[in-house]
Amino acid sequence: MPGRRVTVAGLGVSGIPAAEVLAALGARVTVVDGGDSERHRAQAAPLEALGVAVRLGDGATLPEGTELIVTSPGWKPTSALFTAAEAAGVEVWGDVELAWRLRGAAAAPWLAVTGTNGKTTTVQMLASILDAAGLRTAAVGNIGTPVLDVVLSDEPYDVLAVELSSYQLHWAPSVRPHSAAVLNLAPDHLDWHGSMAAYAADKGRIYEGNTVACVYNLADPATEALVREADVEEGCRAIGFGLGSPRPSELGVVDGILVDRAFAPERHTSAQELAEISDVNPPAPHNIANALAAAALARAFGVQPAAVRDGLRAFRPDAHRIAHAGTVDDVTYIDDSKATNTHAAEASLAAYEHIVWIAGGLAKGATFDGLVTGAAKRLRGVVLIGADRALIGEALARHAPEVPVVDLDRTDTGAMAAAVRAARDLAHPGDTVLLAPACASMDMFANYNVRGDAFAEAVRDLRAPGTGQ
Repeated sequence: MPGRRVTVAGLGVSGIPAAEVLAALGARVTVVDGGDSERHRAQAAPLEALGVAVRLGDGATLPEGTELIVTSPGWKPTSALFTAAEAAGVEVWGDVELAWRLRGAAAAPWLAVTGTNGKTTTVQMLASILDAAGLRTAAVGNIGTPVLDVVLSDEPYDVLAVELSSYQLHWAPSVRPHSAAVLNLAPDHLDWHGSMAAYAADKGRIYEGNTVACVYNLADPATEALVREADVEEGCRAIGFGLGSPRPSELGVVDGILVDRAFAPERHTSAQELAEISDVNPPAPHNIANALAAAALARAFGVQPAAVRDGLRAFRPDAHRIAHAGTVDDVTYIDDSKATNTHAAEASLAAYEHIVWIAGGLAKGATFDGLVTGAAKRLRGVVLIGADRALIGEALARHAPEVPVVDLDRTDTGAMAAAVRAARDLAHPGDTVLLAPACASMDMFANYNVRGDAFAEAVRDLRAPGTGQ
């Protein structure tokens, strides 16, 4: 790396640490970014003090003499910079690829997770299980902690739980996890990948070179297809997980018990008990599936059943993931603001019997007919918010015309409180008011966290003295 001319594409969460690491290794680093705001200049100043050249306002031109590009995950493969790099024969790595290349000979193995939904929860469950087994571990990657930081730290990790997005996998051709899981596949980020086939292919990269287990979802045949296409090490096994009774080489559920017939000593004739459904928090069907995937990866690494149980019991989900926001007048309010696409919302809707659904936001090109058709029998009513709410409203008119709909044509700061009040008026005792928007939040809120906070605050207001429990 010393003396090598490296261009880093993008100032940001991954670009700045990559530039700092490369400069410390003696590379001749240039950072390019199409932005040129006050914020960009403030980010550039510390890098320039390290001897890094920063070129703002031009993210399309390949700097002269570039021998390698290290890109932030969000840059599309069709970006002009990469077109120029391909023409010049310049290789492009992502920050995850850089981390993989820089890890030491005794580096901790990676247990990796990807999928359209559930990645972060599954990686956090996995890290909790590994920790319960007494292993030094960390949850890293797309989850928020850059894997580059952990790989280069002095901490002697035993194993890493790594969340990888499709963007990161696209730019990580050399990554070879110990074992990996693809949780599910549904259309998402197709504007970035160009097609569903390209999106799936990038997800499938996570199985390349696996040594012990390729974990797939029995309920999603596309994930098994990716296993069949992967080039793995000899002896690596395909391990399925699902909510039914498992066959050999599968994990599943029997009489409320999570069981293992993949790594159990007598897997052809018996199952190993791992945990109870009540040990999973919350015990919604899709979250039980997440727990089984995490357990499969942990068992592939040799973790004992008791640690699976203890790790799941210790796990606490992040905010805004099917979080209980309160109970008012025997109506339960659930915050799943993290359900930013139709696949996530489908899983959330399937977890409850009678629902008043708060939905809408930025659709990102999604369609809602399948989602509405699947949920129609569960819907007590729907409250629509956000810029693209009409798309959901049209699907409801086609497939659930009998369901009452409140269309809130407002985007001010009080809109969520109005939505919660409208949902309360539609709900019956025993119902669930569910914020599972199936859309991104940026039309009304800074992010899904702020949207979820607004929902929770509105529920708290309902619980004022004299209004509920």
